[in-house]
Amino acid sequence: MAQTRTEQMIAMLKDLQASTPDIEAAAVVSVDGLMMASALPADVEEERIAAMSAAMLSLGERTAQELRRGVLEQVFVKGEDGYILLMGAGEEAVLTTLARKEAKLGLIFLDMRRTARELGRIV
Repeated sequence: MAQTRTEQMIAMLKDLQASTPDIEAAAVVSVDGLMMASALPADVEEERIAAMSAAMLSLGERTAQELRRGVLEQVFVKGEDGYILLMGAGEEAVLTTLARKEAKLGLIFLDMRRTARELGRIV
């Protein structure tokens, strides 16, 4: 039986987490702020993550444009307990990940780019 688009996205998110142990959670969010697929812990509110991810990406794109930094590649937020990383996945979606504070960011960005490209093909 063929997988639905949502099932394909969830499988990609789980593969991303399995290949990059420093990623604690991942989600695909529409640019409108709606959750498309997620691999989030049970205590995380999906709607809130979706809305904030879309808002952060939109603000990042606008900031990069206004300050003449070119096309936005990623949004990076560092907190004392870890990172929130966002990257466009095609024209209509955002890949959001939560990473541990000890994370090897180079590896995460590499794996996120690969996953974002794959997601962009099916979104």
